[in-house]
Amino acid sequence: MRTESTVPRRASRAVMVRDVVVGGGAPVVVQAMTKVDPHDARAVARQADELYDLGARIVRVAVPDRRAAEALAEVVRRARAPIVADIHFAPGLALAAIAAGVHKVRVNPGNLRGGEDAVRAVARAASARGVPIRVGANSGSLPKGDLPADRGRALAEAVIAECRAFERVGFTDIVVSAKGNDVASTVAAGRALAHETDYPLHVGLTAAGPPSCARVKSAIGIGSLLADGIGDTIRVSYTGPPHEEVRAAYEILEAVGLERSGPEIVSCPTCGRCGTDLAATVESVREALAGLTAPITVAVMGCEVNGPGEAAGADVGLACFGGGGYLFAGGEKIRRVREDAMVAALVELATKVAAEAELGRVEHAPALSRKDAP
Repeated sequence: MRTESTVPRRASRAVMVRDVVVGGGAPVVVQAMTKVDPHDARAVARQADELYDLGARIVRVAVPDRRAAEALAEVVRRARAPIVADIHFAPGLALAAIAAGVHKVRVNPGNLRGGEDAVRAVARAASARGVPIRVGANSGSLPKGDLPADRGRALAEAVIAECRAFERVGFTDIVVSAKGNDVASTVAAGRALAHETDYPLHVGLTAAGPPSCARVKSAIGIGSLLADGIGDTIRVSYTGPPHEEVRAAYEILEAVGLERSGPEIVSCPTCGRCGTDLAATVESVREALAGLTAPITVAVMGCEVNGPGEAAGADVGLACFGGGGYLFAGGEKIRRVREDAMVAALVELATKVAAEAELGRVEHAPALSRKDAP
């Protein structure tokens, strides 16, 4: 079985977003954002529930005007996920969102009209309702004109200055974020905030582009910070529907070792020693095991060099050769299998090991996992 991640997590204070703990050593929370008409409460709530079912434990909603703010009460009533109001410019919209019952507000004090008076009014309303505030800056938040050479540092300093504005009025129920549209500035800003504050940190890239461009940028940027133990909540941002963002977020968590859900398929890149169509074999195994939830590792290797040698840590595996292969488990060979039966044999063995793993997990795990938590 794979072991729990050994990456030391950054210590941060805990913030409650309705019943979801952000920071304080809690598991990293995946967020998403609705992308339907914010004036259509039913459509917003429906998409929020779709994202929640995919694993987004917090869902953000854009609030561009008063009509959108007025729709929030119905969104909150209908949706199962905690709802975050995304506010820019108008402090009145933040006040209306808080009054509507949202569970968190995202503001950028750098573009909030009204200065300290606006910050004070929003902080007072949020404090009265027990609503945390995400203080965020992105590339567009930096002063106009020439961009600073060290954009990561500039982003972090902008967020810290904004936090100080809330701290001056006694409000500290804060989550921070600093997002660039490139990996280097995002990672630098995240590391600086992690070092200089103890607020929970929301991690992601902004304006990362379509999935074909954003997938790698997001994986490297978010993954680098998570691998450093930095990040309490994450959002992957794509141009397009939000559902793939949630799936990608969980793929990043799994790659870093912070999420364990279903089999991990390990397969070699193949070379001249491979005597079978390994790509097709791997795909057949992956599809057959798609319904399993136990966090086992299944190896499908092209020759004896890689399996079980390089895949000795897998729970179960198949090492192929011309005309067949052999099954292995725990680094030890079990038996030979014919080529026409080797996928079925591996699937049968993996299913058995997964069932044993699930039984052990039920006997020793907490009552609810993060994904199952209401």
